[in-house]
Amino acid sequence: MDENESRAPRTGLPSATVERLAIYLGVLNTLEEQGVATISSGELAAAADVNPAQLRKDLSHLGSYGIRGVGYDVQSLRFHIDQNIGSAEDWPVVIVGVGNLGRALVNHSGFLSRGFRVVALFDADPAVIGRTVEGHRIHPLTELAAVVTDPQATIAVIATPVHAAQQVADQLVAAGVGCLLNFAATGLDLPPRVTVRRVDLGSELQILAYHRLRSLADTAMASNVTVSALGD
Repeated sequence: MDENESRAPRTGLPSATVERLAIYLGVLNTLEEQGVATISSGELAAAADVNPAQLRKDLSHLGSYGIRGVGYDVQSLRFHIDQNIGSAEDWPVVIVGVGNLGRALVNHSGFLSRGFRVVALFDADPAVIGRTVEGHRIHPLTELAAVVTDPQATIAVIATPVHAAQQVADQLVAAGVGCLLNFAATGLDLPPRVTVRRVDLGSELQILAYHRLRSLADTAMASNVTVSALGD
């Protein structure tokens, strides 16, 4: 097999598999930093909070890299996942909206370790335009087309208030950016060719609250059953 062919990303991976592969990659990055050389499928599944059978099925899309009785070589598996979900590339990232969330994202250490680098910041607030955050100058949106020199390879992060998100997204798409990560708590009406991922922190917290309530209810029910049994 040609070396370039072996390194080419596999197409047609299920979306849910891609999401889990990104989680596995995060675990493997941490393990490599800690100097861990090998890990079993059970240990990796537990660290990623998935079923071991599901993990093995996900990794089967990439080929078999595990060794029976030994497990997975952390560095090798990390490399193969990198190659297949695109994080081994050097992806430029622009952040629109440099409030508290935007500034936190600029400082996010996980970007570089996954192959992403922040290249530009944008905001509509005249009070912050021209300032720098971690060495990056904050530009007005009117400079978007001039600053984003390779829009097709650029990923844009929208960290604006809800009311501004759609207009910002439209400007990004008009400039040629086709991949958006949306932190604004609203949907975006965009052409089908544009890939959008929405991160709704409020919804995630509500889901956690639901599971916490269920856990408390199950604990209370188990406690009542135990008391009832003792009474009998």
